[in-house]
Amino acid sequence: MKTLAPALILALILACANAAAADDCPPYVKHNPGGDYNNPDDRQGLTIVEHYHFTSNVEQLIRGASGPLAADIGYTLEHFPNHPRALAAMSRLSLRDKNRKPHGAHFTIECYFDRALRYTPDDARVHSLFGAYLLAIGQTDTALEQLEQSARLAPDNATAHYNLGLLYLKKKDYDKARASAQKAYGMGFPLPGLKNKLAAAGEWRD
Repeated sequence: MKTLAPALILALILACANAAAADDCPPYVKHNPGGDYNNPDDRQGLTIVEHYHFTSNVEQLIRGASGPLAADIGYTLEHFPNHPRALAAMSRLSLRDKNRKPHGAHFTIECYFDRALRYTPDDARVHSLFGAYLLAIGQTDTALEQLEQSARLAPDNATAHYNLGLLYLKKKDYDKARASAQKAYGMGFPLPGLKNKLAAAGEWRD
């Protein structure tokens, strides 16, 4: 019987692993109600989903509305994958519980972001939220990619530039941190934290 070369065996293993990963994170298929959170027509069914599943208690991670917290947040994201407050809530729950797939969720937190970005790749808020989550778990390089993309997609968003400046500062890229800070403050961003940190490092310029 002919045996397979080790390199071929490894390739088959990797192919199977990638296929399994894809199966674990299927693309979003539009529901009714559901769709793009930013589309006024799609949002017509948003009130129903939020009323029964994304209540104030769910968003604040106090208790679920119809089951486990992650199940209600996940239900919301399975109808509106780029729902920014639901993505933020699932991120906080994942970080709080130290679990990439909180109890009751159908997918990992990375998958929820992946599904949102595959469906609405130009949604700056999703990139920003994903960047914030990646930064929280210490993945600064990939967080930087997401935050840079967010700032490119929303050049008039002061918060995007502020968050990007904080990450540049963390990486000690003071020139870029200062440039992002000046953009944010030029647009009226109210929090002085980035400016104060740059000043403390001797890197602020008026």
